[in-house]
Amino acid sequence: MNINLFDVTDPISKLLGEWSAKLDIWSIVLRISISIIFAAIIGWERSTKRHAAGLRTFMLVSLSATVAMMLDIFLIQKFAVSMPLISTAFVIGIAIISSNSILYSSKSQIKGLTTAVGLWAVGISGLLIGAGFYTVSLITFIALLCCLSLFPSLERRFKNQSNHFEIHLELKHRDDLQNFVTTIRQLGLRIDDIEVNPAYINSGLSVYSVALTIQSGELKKYKTHTEIIEALRSIEYIHHIEEMT
Repeated sequence: MNINLFDVTDPISKLLGEWSAKLDIWSIVLRISISIIFAAIIGWERSTKRHAAGLRTFMLVSLSATVAMMLDIFLIQKFAVSMPLISTAFVIGIAIISSNSILYSSKSQIKGLTTAVGLWAVGISGLLIGAGFYTVSLITFIALLCCLSLFPSLERRFKNQSNHFEIHLELKHRDDLQNFVTTIRQLGLRIDDIEVNPAYINSGLSVYSVALTIQSGELKKYKTHTEIIEALRSIEYIHHIEEMT
């Protein structure tokens, strides 16, 4: 089997040689190897942060995508199939799998969204590798790794200094809610929304999700969300409080 790929010259493929642009045993081994290595690094990054999908999941998704694309190329070139059916089915399948990894925690927080998108992105990267677009695959891999490992700290910094944030609030008794509202207003904060969290209905605690806006000029200038929450944590009737991410 020795099939020329599309009329696109990939810089890395050109550097490696003509064999890497053809669909033969050695280019197949190369693409599968690259696919597994890239996905393993992304999966390791996710697993070190204790996310739902880890190293093996990302590797399997990328490997499946790469094989699906190579099979589509073979069918299109050999049997004149009009469209990449297997790759299309893969994209739909990985979208379903990714959506199922998104969960709502007991604190009304969305969990697994980044991992779900990461799985989808790794799948697309696997398709690129399977198509022999090594350069684009490398750029995509570097960009994806930066988004997952480097940008979160910057995102947290900006978020911690914004005027709007949400908290998970556990009060020792529901009658303490009015005291909490009064305290919040005195501090220069505005309550935009309060929702009772039904997950704790039989816990003996009064639990809420609260959306806040910083109105006080002094707070906007000198206080971060972390400092505000730390100050609120010292209030006697508050059992637990934390920012929702």
